[in-house]
Amino acid sequence: MSTDFLAGMAASSRARCAAAERALPRAELLRRAHASAPPPRLVLTGGFDLIAEVKLRSPAAGQLKGLDENVVGRVGEYVAAGAAAVSVLTEPTRFDGSMQHLELAVRALAGRIPAMRKDFLVDPYQVIEARAAGAGGVLVILRMLQRPEIEALLATAAELGLFVLLEAFGEEDIELAHDLVRAHAARARAAGAPLLVGLNCRDLVTLQVVPGRLEQLAARLPADVPRVAESGVASAADAARVAAAGYDLALVGSALMQAAKPLALVGDMLHAARAAKRAAPAARVAR
Repeated sequence: MSTDFLAGMAASSRARCAAAERALPRAELLRRAHASAPPPRLVLTGGFDLIAEVKLRSPAAGQLKGLDENVVGRVGEYVAAGAAAVSVLTEPTRFDGSMQHLELAVRALAGRIPAMRKDFLVDPYQVIEARAAGAGGVLVILRMLQRPEIEALLATAAELGLFVLLEAFGEEDIELAHDLVRAHAARARAAGAPLLVGLNCRDLVTLQVVPGRLEQLAARLPADVPRVAESGVASAADAARVAAAGYDLALVGSALMQAAKPLALVGDMLHAARAAKRAAPAARVAR
């Protein structure tokens, strides 16, 4: 997943977006989004929480599950285990995702917790798509977009009441995240659509998790929004480690998709991370 990869994924995403808009004009999609039931809000415990992911394939880990995966059953397990939200990959070419998976997850969640659309979003149309499908949040990759594009995605998310996870890969992204939080966090909270900032600790060239990067950059992340550890959290011990470093949530995908008992793994991660958070009060983020 090099920056060339991100550029390729952005181009593919733009093509998908254009095809979708030809099939369903933006005005009609927006009408459907506003007419649909509001999604559940993202509710955090104030200790440590988990965003559990539905992901069939990964460029790093390969095939995780088949196309016949029981999305509804998996989502039910995530809810039962105490996940705060469910992330759903909708990118089709490299992750075997689809909007149908998102719609299945939303129906399975039945208003209990929100679903988050995870994709290479490049256009506000795709945020509207997420809302029309019932999602309560979206992921935005900072490294992939110019600031005006990000601003447009944030404005649409706030208008529709969707939380946004801003994904950073390094210090330059983190600086941009600080600027965006200063400019948008108050408006987002007022709209019931909070901003979160996540750090993905994968190297963008090798795809490998970089040991220690989550801890090294934790203090650089904005302190007035929830901080999310992305990648590199595969066990209860990992969850405890990032909680002690000051993260408020972890986004966990491949480990849960590969686990024989994902419900148990979610529970073990939450238990270990919350215990570590209580033991390290100085690491808690001020609100």
